[in-house]
Amino acid sequence: MATDPTASLGSITGHDLAAVPDAVVALLGASRRVLAIGHESPDADAFGSALGVALAVEWLGGRATAMSSDPVPPMYDFMPHIERIRAEPDPDLDYDLIVVSDSGDLGRVGRVAREHAELFGRVPILVIDHHASNEGFGAVDWVDPSAAAACEMVALLLPRLGVPLDALDGTIAADLMAGVIGDTGMFQHPNATPRTMRVSADLLAAGASIADVARRIYRNKPNAQLRLFGRVLARLESDLDERLVWASLEPDDLVRSGASAEQSEGIIDLLAQSATAEVAILFRDLGDRTRISTRTRDGGVDAIVLTSTFGGGGHPRAAGATVMLPLAEARVAVLAEATRLIDALGPR
Repeated sequence: MATDPTASLGSITGHDLAAVPDAVVALLGASRRVLAIGHESPDADAFGSALGVALAVEWLGGRATAMSSDPVPPMYDFMPHIERIRAEPDPDLDYDLIVVSDSGDLGRVGRVAREHAELFGRVPILVIDHHASNEGFGAVDWVDPSAAAACEMVALLLPRLGVPLDALDGTIAADLMAGVIGDTGMFQHPNATPRTMRVSADLLAAGASIADVARRIYRNKPNAQLRLFGRVLARLESDLDERLVWASLEPDDLVRSGASAEQSEGIIDLLAQSATAEVAILFRDLGDRTRISTRTRDGGVDAIVLTSTFGGGGHPRAAGATVMLPLAEARVAVLAEATRLIDALGPR
């Protein structure tokens, strides 16, 4: 165990560490029984940030629970300590802090927040998030839209707490790297900044493997998932001289491909590879409501503006919403708004 929490830092600067609010350090550092949770339908960033916080609290001598409203998809089984993710709070812990990471609002936590409303209403909440649409819902809010991932923020927080990045034989670093790689698309998205690369360099030095994490997330897909991708991509449609592209994921697709619901992750990023699209949209049929995921081109339509019309949010280039309409009606409404925003850009 390193005695100097900055001993594993080689690229992260003092200016980077100063971005962590003192109020965040004080609140988390003083808490001894912590519940850490990310958003429902979790991805690597939700899991990695929750695990990073929980493991840091325990490294400092406290007790912590890492949670998720939804089960861990098999694709994330490679993440160290992923077996620690619980579906319910620990009944033996009287929590003194809840850390909600990678969630633009409390509703995104999902089932757990609804079923344990008394707990979430009584215990102070610390928000650690990078979604620009987050307006703050905690006792202390740390919202940094310049961060590529919540895991990037947690990586900056750990040394401020006195926890070295190479703690626990580098396994915390590996979890945080998974979130950074997942949310930057292997550093291909424009959200990857110089600070993101400095953080990633230090996570690599602390024991995380960029190559292994990238392979596990992006190049290790079950055949059923590939069949699902094929079914949805075959349904690709376009309009406005192909500046608007979309596809729909229907319940029958999961049955016929043999894929699970969580294996639909990644389809929207394939749609976003269109050479012509200003806006790419994936519609997912949920019966009486429809989930949309959007991607937009740099300098074009703001994905937050598009999805906020339907009560959603996220990032300027990647956002989502749940439209309280069945698929056919939701598609008409969302495509009309996307068309309006693309038209406002003027000719290509």
